[in-house]
Amino acid sequence: MAFSLHFLVIVSALIFSVLNPAQADTSSGSFIHSRAAYYPDSDDKGTEKGRCGYGSFGATMNNGYVADASDLYRDGVGCGACYQVRCTNSKDCSDEGVTIVITDQGSSDRTDFIMSKKAFRKMAQSTYSESSLLSQGTVDIEYRRVSCKYPNYNITVKIDESSDYPYYLAFVIWYQQGQNDITAVQLCETKNFNCKLLDRSYGSVFTTTSPPSGPLSLRMLLSGEDGDDKWVVPVNTIPENWKKGDIYDTGVQVAY
Repeated sequence: MAFSLHFLVIVSALIFSVLNPAQADTSSGSFIHSRAAYYPDSDDKGTEKGRCGYGSFGATMNNGYVADASDLYRDGVGCGACYQVRCTNSKDCSDEGVTIVITDQGSSDRTDFIMSKKAFRKMAQSTYSESSLLSQGTVDIEYRRVSCKYPNYNITVKIDESSDYPYYLAFVIWYQQGQNDITAVQLCETKNFNCKLLDRSYGSVFTTTSPPSGPLSLRMLLSGEDGDDKWVVPVNTIPENWKKGDIYDTGVQVAY
């Protein structure tokens, strides 16, 4: 089904900000001092029941270098954000630390992060230091926001299992690159480009009752800490007969 002229004009206006998958630059921002712990009863990777709504994908996201966040969860807006985290004990800790992705909400003993064991150990400078860090349980850290890097993936949408075609649509967004947050999502009919603002149910899960009919296009508002907002319109559509569990490649990636 052809797009409307209005839709094509918007896509053309936004094309300068939409990039093919590419490795993004790391932030040069200042570090913030805090504390971090790790999941004491988990395996090396993350959880499959996180408050971001990633499900089993959340356990393996970023190769298992993931973390719960406390204030940085930001009512779900912080889901999928990436941070460079390094512990500050020069005896045990490396200079580089680890880059983690927020996949859940949680805190423990004045921490900003509760990390997977794999991520927590990654901060160490040696195998011996890994054991030392784990024995401490909670350590002093410094962290800063950095760009997420998914060089082989576009932004991807997974239809949530709670969806009920055609009455209720819920989906979660994966693989958002860069440092900006997705602060709003619209669902549009591709025929006439009538759009509906979706609810953020929790985390990265967006929902709507009575979704528009026909093939559907998304519009995602990406917002930066500097107040700069940009709407991104994916190239690919969600097909008319979508169903729970389906995964759709949007055809776009962002680097900001």
